[in-house]
Amino acid sequence: MKFEVKNRFTGEVRFTAEIDCAEDAPVSIKLGLAVKWAVKTDANLAGADLADANLADAYLADANLAGADLADAYLVGANLARANLADAYLADANLAGADLAGADLAGANLARADLADANLAGANLARANLAGANLARANLARADLAGANLARANLADAYLAGAYLADARNLPSGIDQADPPEPYVRKPSAEVYAERAARFRERNPDVPVIPDIDARILALVEANPSALDMGSWHSCETTHCRAGWAVHLAGEAGYALEKQYGPERAGRMIYLASTGRVPHFYATNERALEDIRECAASQANTHLKQ
Repeated sequence: MKFEVKNRFTGEVRFTAEIDCAEDAPVSIKLGLAVKWAVKTDANLAGADLADANLADAYLADANLAGADLADAYLVGANLARANLADAYLADANLAGADLAGADLAGANLARADLADANLAGANLARANLAGANLARANLARADLAGANLARANLADAYLAGAYLADARNLPSGIDQADPPEPYVRKPSAEVYAERAARFRERNPDVPVIPDIDARILALVEANPSALDMGSWHSCETTHCRAGWAVHLAGEAGYALEKQYGPERAGRMIYLASTGRVPHFYATNERALEDIRECAASQANTHLKQ
């Protein structure tokens, strides 16, 4: 049977899956089968409405679920390794025992989610909302929790070796906020970022790629300090925020992406395709410029080593 999966924001049909299922089966079962069909056929799940989906033990490694609505979804034992779940809505989802190693959960809403025994090693949870989440016995080794909200989170027996907790909010008492002993790598290597970018480009071939994006933005800002305005996506033809510059530098393809997904999502996608990472688009001008300089220098060093 055919089953339509819609965009959580616009209600438009995201894709139509071919599933083998009884007509009177629960929607949660149909959604689960539709997602599995989408992964097998490389359909784009970004922004899809997948609330209440039954995805127990599903294989979703490397899936693009950015911005998807997975509220109350049942993901027990699912394999989401390296999946893109940036900005996904996972409030109250059951992810007990799920494999989320290396997954991108930046900005995701995981409030009250059950992540007991989940493998989150190396996952990007920067700015994620984990308020009330159950992380008992979860593996958070080397996870990036910078700026994450951990209010009332259950971290009993969680493994946090090498986790990055800078600016994490509402840390439960007893959690060490200091940097772990050296050697310690705070950020993924250039190779890891390159692999992420390659995977993203493979799944999203229409997203434009901007080589040395941060170096190009830096050159424009150094030539005209007013060119960077983090308070507005596009102030004028020569002044944009960081995401706005990504869209503008991509030209017609960038603005077409912005029209379809909005400026933040378009900027995120262009940065992922170009660098394998997503910067913070709501930083101050000073913090954003500081990071742009750092990223531009890193890009230059990478070229020198090649």
